Amino acid sequence: MTLNEYNRFCKSLKHSTHVVQWGDAHVWKIGGKVYAIAGWSDGEELAVTFKCSDTAFEVMQDAEGVRPAPYLASRGMKWLQRTREAAISDKDLKDYLRESYSLAAANLTKKLQKELGLMAG
Repeated sequence: MTLNEYNRFCKSLKHSTHVVQWGDAHVWKIGGKVYAIAGWSDGEELAVTFKCSDTAFEVMQDAEGVRPAPYLASRGMKWLQRTREAAISDKDLKDYLRESYSLAAANLTKKLQKELGLMAG
């Protein structure tokens, strides 16, 4: 997945906002909550960081080309970083990004979820 493909995909998720911060990282948020970060790691491949479930974190944290996300995972948060494109297919990465988006959206206040049309009522 290229940076443009990553940005295009994240933009397609309802009410996502994009900022470039933290040393040129492309950061995507829902309701002000970060759900995805992309930038260059040690090398030329795009590193993509995303929030994940406890189960996904346990299963994937030791996979080759994936690591607990620097800074975020060290604070006890369940975030992974794909450092090698071959480690997670683009299709699977999109699934992880969707899940990360959903996890971040679920942590918004009920009022904001309602305002963004993310819940019924």
